[in-house]
Amino acid sequence: MRKFGFCISLLIGLIATPVYAYIGPGAGAGAIAVVLGVIASIFLAFVAILWYPIKRLFRRRREKKSKDAAKQPDDE
Repeated sequence: MRKFGFCISLLIGLIATPVYAYIGPGAGAGAIAVVLGVIASIFLAFVAILWYPIKRLFRRRREKKSKDAAKQPDDE
């Protein structure tokens, strides 16, 4: 097992070449902001898809209760 790990490490070391690239602080912060924005938009889309039907259900229940309360005579 140790030989296999060594062979894989050696193979990766021989194939991989160093990349001389630099991401400045502005580009890095912009990339992070884009990733977080995409994640937030996906999360908000799921919330919107789930929230509006639940909100409609609560509204219907509240309207039904108010109609039922209006139909019942007062026992006072």
